[in-house]
Formats: sequence, C-alpha cells, structure tokens
Amino acid sequence: MLHTYDYDELAQKNKQFLWHPFTQMKDYNAQEPLIIARGEGVKLIDVNGKAYYDGFSSVWLNVHGHNVPELNQAIMEQLSQIAHSTLLGMANVPSILLAEQLVRIAPPGLSKVFYSDNGATAVEISLKMAFQYWQNRGQTGKHSFITMNNAYHGDTIGATSVGAIPLYHQVYKPLLFSPHVIPYPYPYRDGGEQAAMEATLSQLESLLQQKAGEIAAMIVEPVVQGASGMIVMPDGCLKRIAELLRAHDVLLIADEVATGFGRTGKMFACEHDGVVPDIMAVAKGLTGGYLPVAATLVTENIYDAFYADYEEQKTFFHGHSFTGNPLGCAVALENLRLMEERRLVDQVAEKAVGLKQLLQPLKAEPHVGDIRQKGLMAGIELVRDKQTKEPYHWNERIGVRVCQRAREKGLLTRPLGNVIVFIPPLASRMGEIAEMVQILAESIREVTLEQKEQEVR
Repeated sequence: MLHTYDYDELAQKNKQFLWHPFTQMKDYNAQEPLIIARGEGVKLIDVNGKAYYDGFSSVWLNVHGHNVPELNQAIMEQLSQIAHSTLLGMANVPSILLAEQLVRIAPPGLSKVFYSDNGATAVEISLKMAFQYWQNRGQTGKHSFITMNNAYHGDTIGATSVGAIPLYHQVYKPLLFSPHVIPYPYPYRDGGEQAAMEATLSQLESLLQQKAGEIAAMIVEPVVQGASGMIVMPDGCLKRIAELLRAHDVLLIADEVATGFGRTGKMFACEHDGVVPDIMAVAKGLTGGYLPVAATLVTENIYDAFYADYEEQKTFFHGHSFTGNPLGCAVALENLRLMEERRLVDQVAEKAVGLKQLLQPLKAEPHVGDIRQKGLMAGIELVRDKQTKEPYHWNERIGVRVCQRAREKGLLTRPLGNVIVFIPPLASRMGEIAEMVQILAESIREVTLEQKEQEVR
C-alpha cells in the first residue's frame, strides 16, 4: 500500500526544520520544493505522483536503480539477524565477507579493508593513514601532501584541506593544513591533451625533485575529476603520475569515491591506466546507492607499518560508530553479486559508446563548448562564446536554469557552475538514456537561446 502525503504540510515543515546541503536556503525557500516519496527503476517519484528520471544517480551513487527487489531483500534478511554491532575489537559476518569481495575486485595488491561511513571519511582515513605510515616508519619529516587544482575530496577538515575549489574551500582556510597544488590536466582550457598533460607532469616532477623528502602522499581523482566539472584526464597521465611518485618514494592515494564500481566503464578508474595505488578510498556505488558505507583499501606494505607490539603505540587510532554496519555490508555484498551476475561493468562500457553518439549532436549547439565523458559519467560545459571559450558569469546561473528546465521536463540533475552533469544509474537502458539526453538537449537549447535574447534586449 502506497502512502499518501499532504504536499503543503510537508513543504511547510521542510522550510521550517530542514537545512539542505550545498544549498542557498534563501533561494531554495522562495520556490516550491521537490519532495521525493519513492523510487522505481531509474525514476524518482514526488509526493504529488510526478515521475522524474534520476539523471545524476541521486548524487552519483545509484547503480541498479531504485527499489531493487534483490537489494531490498538483502537488507531485510540481515535485519532479521542484527542491524548493527561494532568493529572495534570484534567483527560481524557481512563486514568480513564484503572485505573479502572488495579485495578480490580491487586492483591487485590492495589487500586490507578499513570501513567508514561516506566518501569524506574514507578520504580522511586515507590522509591519516598516509601521514602515520611515515611516522611509524621513522620518517617523521614526511608530513605534507600534494593535491590537484579544483580537487574535491569531501567536506571534513582533512578532506577539505586537500580540496582546491575556492568557492567551496576558501572560507575554511584558517582551519586547514596547506598542501602543494599542481594542475589537473584540463585539455579544453589548457591547449589540448598533450600540452595539459605535460604541464601537469612537469610541475609534479619539479615539485618532487625539490620536496619529496617532506611529502607523505599525493591524492588524485583518477581519470575523472568530478566536482570541478567532469574533467577527463588524457590516457596515460595517471600512469605517469604513479611512476613519478614511486620513483620519489611518495604514496599515491586514489579517491575512487565517485569513479569506483563501474562508473567509468572499469570496476575502478585506476584500471584504465593499469595503476595500483597505495591507498584507495571508495564509497557511493559500494552499496548500490542504498546505505552509507565506505572503505579505505591499502596494500600490505601500508598495513605492516601499523602491525606492531602493543607497547609501540603504532595502532591506527581512528574509527566510526557505524563502521562496518552489517545492514550496509549485506546490501553491498548483494550489489556486487548483481553487478557480476549482470555483467554491469561490461554493459557500462558498451552503453558509454551509445551515450557518446547521443551526445555528439550537442557539439553543434552554439553555446556548448565541450562535452567530456568517461563511461556513464559526462559533463557538458556551456559557454557564452564558443570561439573564445568565454564562460557565462556566475550570476547568470546558466547551469541552474538548465537543470530547472530539465526538472520541468521530467529529469533531475545538478549543475557544476556552467557544466551540466549527466550521470545516470548504471542499469539505465539505452532507450532511457536517449530520453534523458533528449531532455537535456532541449533544456540547453531553450535556456541558452533565452539568455541570448535577454542580452540582445
């Protein structure tokens, strides 16, 4: 039996009690809120019964769609056993079995699993592990980090410290440690793939030659840098980065929170370049988008630096109340089983070819500057002037307006400034993907034309 809701009552309570993430509440409260009641397949359904395509996988994490019987059943079966028990000094069945499966599918050499709750905590753990690794090894001078321009790794203090998007991170500067920052290769605005890649690698090599003795690790969003606008690394760049770091005895942390679990057409994005990081953070797609479980995977070498006699005090003193939650681990296990049974990663690689063809006509649009895609992860960068690549001004809200128009037409996504994000659930059928792209194309065409007409007037 479906629940019925009074929209006006919920809208009022939403305005009265809720503070939404990454949302300017003054703007939000001036509009009629979208309130989701349920999900079916790749669609979300609001309390008034209107259905919308989930064009951004509910913030980049949905795998099989919503209300999946097998995932629902996995949670119910686990719930009949136990909902939660701690991993501090003890274990639970699903957490052990999931760790085994994660090691099985991870890049070879990542052999130990440390659980947490979300992407930011998985990154926070990665940073602390990398720092303490060198302390435990007696190399106490290695205490700084390298990050990349416009990086986003989460919103806890450590994760924010290695973030480099001024809009998100600048206000917190007094609270943060300061990493070294090198450019993420951005071919559209940095002279093409070769020039962008060489600029990144030359700056990294120069920095390592000067400072490797004080650098603990470099953190990278492998292959696709998400929150900066879906920027795709040139092929081979990650491999060259890993080689430079290894040559200078600096650890590599791969932030696979957004790119992991098939999103880019490989199980993990590192596989595109055959890279095995020292530490890898995963979350989002891990549970199929059902429950908050994250993990930090490390090599035996990292683990061994903490494996010591009690008196040495080399323990990793970090943990979360819901670490290794049995409900979350149980649904994650079923998610991975379904991915394998349905050959979902191979399907994503195949669908990516179809998506590229669907997006191709958009390149002819006068205000589409660049289309970037890896697997089912795409960004469409809108520009005022295609020849000069002049961006729209922030105050014109071009991305916001396009996404509002798409919502009116039945598709939900969120922009990254002037970049329209398209990240459908991995299980989306090609017909559904085609309908979503059609809505995006119409919305881009209409809003950019309206903006041009306003400027003429």
